[in-house]
Amino acid sequence: MLPTNIKQMKKMMKQMGIDIEELDAEEVIIRTSTEELIFKNPSVTKISGRGIEMFQVTGSYEVVKRKPEISEEDVRLIMEQAGVSEEVARKALEESGGDLAEALLKLQES
Repeated sequence: MLPTNIKQMKKMMKQMGIDIEELDAEEVIIRTSTEELIFKNPSVTKISGRGIEMFQVTGSYEVVKRKPEISEEDVRLIMEQAGVSEEVARKALEESGGDLAEALLKLQES
């Protein structure tokens, strides 16, 4: 049976070699290839035991879409292959999420 008292729970976990630490975090950002999840004033708990560290993040967050990083080399390639201006090539790459083949096909279809 698990204890319901938080102090008892922490004591029991300590006996099992598990440390729990509350971190004073101001912001946590989880970045994926397409978006960022931004937690402002989150509750962050660090759980350590047996050489493993885990972090638990709770709180409200905001999702922000990320623009793909477009290299100048990719822009030049699309300009050459599709015979378009730098502005048109960059826009096609942005709309295709940085996918060269998709951008090129899109420009060749139009």
